[in-house]
Amino acid sequence: MALHQGNTINFVAPPHPEWQPGDHQPHHFGSESYIDLVPEEIGGDIYPAIISSICPRPIGFVCCLNSKGQRNLSPYSYFNAMHHDPPLVVLGTCQSAVRDGNRKDMEQYVRETGEFTVNMISNWFIEAANFTSGAFEPGIDEVDVSGLTPMPSVRVKAPRIKESAVQLECKLKHIYDTVNAKGETTGAIIIAEIVLMHIHEGVAGKSPSGKVIVDIDKYEPIARLGGNFYGRIKEVFELSRPNSQQMRHRVEQLQTQASKEATLPSIDSIALSRQDDNKEVSPVTHISNGTA
Repeated sequence: MALHQGNTINFVAPPHPEWQPGDHQPHHFGSESYIDLVPEEIGGDIYPAIISSICPRPIGFVCCLNSKGQRNLSPYSYFNAMHHDPPLVVLGTCQSAVRDGNRKDMEQYVRETGEFTVNMISNWFIEAANFTSGAFEPGIDEVDVSGLTPMPSVRVKAPRIKESAVQLECKLKHIYDTVNAKGETTGAIIIAEIVLMHIHEGVAGKSPSGKVIVDIDKYEPIARLGGNFYGRIKEVFELSRPNSQQMRHRVEQLQTQASKEATLPSIDSIALSRQDDNKEVSPVTHISNGTA
C-alpha cells in the first residue's frame, strides 16, 4: 500500500521496518516486575483492569425489541466478530443492579425475540450513541431520547440506526449464563449469526481481488478503551503475513543453528574432560575383590 494522507488517517510505515525474522525485539520496560490479579479473589473489582488492558475494542451498538414491541438501544464494549462462515458476533452482558431479575433490557429482549441489529459506531455520531448508555427507566426508548434515526430492517423486526454506516441484522444462535467463582450468575454471553449486512456506499470499497470491503479512512470507527475513554484511528500501517519463502528460510536458519549446536561439546562436557586431564594417574593397575 502506498503511503498517503487520508481524510482522517495517516498511512505510515510499520514501527520497525528494519526487523528481520529472529531479531530480538526487547521489552519496552527495563524490569520484569508484574502485578498479579487473581480473578476468584477480587471478583468484579478486576473490571477496570480488564477494560483498560484488553483494548481497543469495537462497540456493539445493539437495537432490539421485546415481545411487546418495546424498543431498546444501547452500546456494549464486550463485543466482537468471531467468525465469517457463518458470520458470527459475540456480545457480553453484565447484570444490572437497577433491573428486576438483574438482566439488562437488551439481554432480556434478545431472550424473548431472538433478534437484534448491531449498528457500528463512527466518529460523526459518537455523542448520541454514548447518551444511550444511561441507566434509563424500563420502557424509555433510547432511540428517541438520543435523537438517532431508526430505519426498517429486512430480515429481523428490530430496526437499524440510519446514522450507522455498517449495520448487521442478527439472529440468536446461543446464549450462555456467566457464573463466577461463588456460583453467582453475573451476566451472559450472546452468540448471534449475521443474516444480513448493510454497508453504506459512502464507506464501501473493493479489495485487490474485487471483494467488498469497508474503507477505514471513510469509516472513522470509534474504539472503546478503559474508563470513559474512547479512541479514534489516526495512523494505520500495513504488515503482510510471512510468505512461504520467508518461513522456509527462517526454519532452515533454526535447523542449521540446531545442527551446529548438536556437534559442539557442551560447556559441562568440556569442564569434565579438563578435570579428567588434570587427575593423577594411579599406580594401581589391577583391582581384585575390592582390594589393591
